[in-house]
Amino acid sequence: MGITFLLNGETVTLQDAAPTTTLLNWLREERGLVGTKEGCGEGDCGACSVIVQDGDGTRALNACILFMPQLNGKSVRTVEGCAAPDGTLHPVQQAMVDHHGSQCGFCTPGFISAMVAAHTNGATDYDDQLAGNLCRCTGYAPIIRAAKVAATQPVPKWVETNVPPKAQAHDMSPTTVDDLAAAYEQHPNATLVAGATDVALWVTKQLRDLDPVIFLGACDDLKTVEVTENDITFGAMVNMNRMRDVIAEYHPSYGEMIRRFASTQIRNAATVGGNVANGSPIGDNPPALIALNAMVHLRKGNAHRSLPIADFFIDYGKQDRAEGEFVEKISIPRQVDRLKVYKLSKRFDQDISAVLGAFSVTVTDGIVTDARIAFGGMAAIPKRANAVEQSLIGKPWNDNTVAATWDAWEADFSPLTDMRASARYRLTTARNMLTRYFLEDIGADVSVLEVSA
Repeated sequence: MGITFLLNGETVTLQDAAPTTTLLNWLREERGLVGTKEGCGEGDCGACSVIVQDGDGTRALNACILFMPQLNGKSVRTVEGCAAPDGTLHPVQQAMVDHHGSQCGFCTPGFISAMVAAHTNGATDYDDQLAGNLCRCTGYAPIIRAAKVAATQPVPKWVETNVPPKAQAHDMSPTTVDDLAAAYEQHPNATLVAGATDVALWVTKQLRDLDPVIFLGACDDLKTVEVTENDITFGAMVNMNRMRDVIAEYHPSYGEMIRRFASTQIRNAATVGGNVANGSPIGDNPPALIALNAMVHLRKGNAHRSLPIADFFIDYGKQDRAEGEFVEKISIPRQVDRLKVYKLSKRFDQDISAVLGAFSVTVTDGIVTDARIAFGGMAAIPKRANAVEQSLIGKPWNDNTVAATWDAWEADFSPLTDMRASARYRLTTARNMLTRYFLEDIGADVSVLEVSA
């Protein structure tokens, strides 16, 4: 597969790039650029972070789960390319030296790359920007101090003017949704690669052969966001950081949940459509979409169909999607914001949920007139709490009504016990989340982030 991209400012053309070779392996094995480190191999530790620039801007991405064809027409900068050609250090690098931000150095290249990307974008939410980078030696305090000092310096010209090259065209990287539909109908056994934040692990961890592969990254018409009087519509290739920027205006609790959705690097790659099509029972996004009564829009060839997202998930690993059919977009009806999303995990940042609950309860003149409640981590699929909803509708919105839903939870869910939580814990916390939603709705302080001594 032919690809062309910039590497630290120099044009690279590969005519026979293997579809599932990761950038991390290629950098280290083919180019000897060993500054980019191999840590977890699944996008969790950030040691492999690199800087990628294209028409969508500057992003930090994990090289360990980034396939080479995904770089076609982009610019890549590794830690070796953060300094100027004459050796002048990037402000981030100099600040890390001055403030003793490194000890063993294994994680440092990834921190540098993530910090350079943030510096280029003017991002100063350092805790969020670096949530995807692990350090067990120096600790984060000197690194954050370095980031704050670097922020006072301008973006260097050698980073600012890193212009991507013209991409090579090839059959398995369609440039329009029409071309994608034709290619996938012709090759329905192909693996669709959007952000590869999950699919890449099939290669790095499961050692699977994904051939044939269709890459969606060049389909710009799948990257659109449309807000009308009736709907908010996200193309399947909209990444989670962009979704967060849009949805936070209309449903702030949803946006706050996405802030805890993996890390900046993962959110820069992960897509709305890929997250839904994956169908994970512990996915954080589908429960919120179910609570908002979102629609999934599917396409196969020239045929289109739409269905409520709650009906898309059938069973573990099974969705209502035919062979050769793909998720084209997701639409959310415009509505008064009643949504709260609660994510429960062992770590605040970048952790898989034990339970995630999404609640949208409509109250008119003190009576519950509608309720949409959905959970991840409670069943084999993202699932609505139908019995709980029915036990609320038509009742006064008070603590007695909330307490009376106790038995309904077991009618809706029979969760598993696993390494993240026991079945009993999951049921108890799910019940508690409804109580939290009620208390928050009547004005109580329920966020642990707002507790102070």
